[in-house]
Amino acid sequence: MHKKANPKKKFWATLGPGLITGASDNDPSGIATYTQAGAAFGSQLLWSALVTYPLMVSIQEMCARIGLVTNNGLTGTIKHYYPKFLLYAILLISFPSITLNIGADIAGMGAVGNLLFPAVPAFSFSIIFTLLILYSVIFWSYHKISLILKWLCISLFSYILIPFLIEVNWNRVLQDTFFPTFTPDKAYFMALVGILGTTISPYLFFWQASMEVEERHDKRLIVDKKNMDNMGADVKGGMLFTNVVFYFIILAAGTVLFNAGIRNINTVEEAARALRPLAGDYAYLLFALGVIGTGFLAIPVLAGSLSYMMAETFGWSEGFDKKYHEAPGFYLTMGLSLLVGLLIHFIGISPVQALIYTAVLYGITAPVLIGLILHICNNKEIMGDYTNNGWSNFFGGATFLLMTASSLLLLWYTLGS
Repeated sequence: MHKKANPKKKFWATLGPGLITGASDNDPSGIATYTQAGAAFGSQLLWSALVTYPLMVSIQEMCARIGLVTNNGLTGTIKHYYPKFLLYAILLISFPSITLNIGADIAGMGAVGNLLFPAVPAFSFSIIFTLLILYSVIFWSYHKISLILKWLCISLFSYILIPFLIEVNWNRVLQDTFFPTFTPDKAYFMALVGILGTTISPYLFFWQASMEVEERHDKRLIVDKKNMDNMGADVKGGMLFTNVVFYFIILAAGTVLFNAGIRNINTVEEAARALRPLAGDYAYLLFALGVIGTGFLAIPVLAGSLSYMMAETFGWSEGFDKKYHEAPGFYLTMGLSLLVGLLIHFIGISPVQALIYTAVLYGITAPVLIGLILHICNNKEIMGDYTNNGWSNFFGGATFLLMTASSLLLLWYTLGS
């Protein structure tokens, strides 16, 4: 007699690339962005978590579908069907933007580690964390890395807990969530643009597609309705998780920092330091540990997405399922991006500057990539029977328009200030 499958275990098994992709979106630099939004405007921007959810789902589901159907990552698909200059232009912008993001995240992890253990310098923590990440991605199998990344997602629950350790005006929270109010000034719209840019990040597009290819090989999946439905559930679950977490980060900062008159937070260590006297040691500890946990989750995703892009562009062997000697270019790219990211702090670029440069570079690439993704997913030659339906095109088109407008606003503000 066959044992009946445990529904919880079955659900956990279906979660994979979508969950990891969504959770990695809340990296230390993203946490700083959401905390600043809450500190500056209280709970006023909570509604953005609801609005961005269907937009994120539509784009990430398309990227996942591209990976499953074509058996290629997004870069490989662009290489096969689009002009080479477009591919190289995307790569030229993506390499510095992702590396700067890695640098900001490493610096944030190191600074928070120093807050927890002041006797150890921040740069020592940054070096240790970088070496741990590099060792794991080189010497562990795809299956082990995927499993550990899934479990690291639990670290994000720390941000969901924080508002329940402090006093919250839940009536106001519900009002700001479902009935948005807008402040017609530059600071408000820049905070909104920052949330959009942090939430809908181009590196996630590449990672999602490539991870679906890895998953297809690892589990020997065939492209059919059942696996497409599982992929859709995974993406929806992962994006829901990331949006719930960023909602609660804004809520915690909006309740604690905004109400205390602290309106400007630039880094995660500033946020953690400000929380401690206002919200207590438990909230401070949860916030700090969450930063380190999300760094371990997000940095392999950032470095991995860059490695997949380079490998697919130049035809190198790729994948976490391969040993170093089987895919040297893939792993060398990852090591180089981590090393450069680590060195950014030592050459005089602050994490805040790195985030500004990253936001501008992401702002340039996001609309172009979203337009390409829409074009690919409506091309029967590429996608066969798995082209977009009406809802995918509606939300994908809305994402394209919104990201184009926000990117232009970001560039105007950054270059004009």
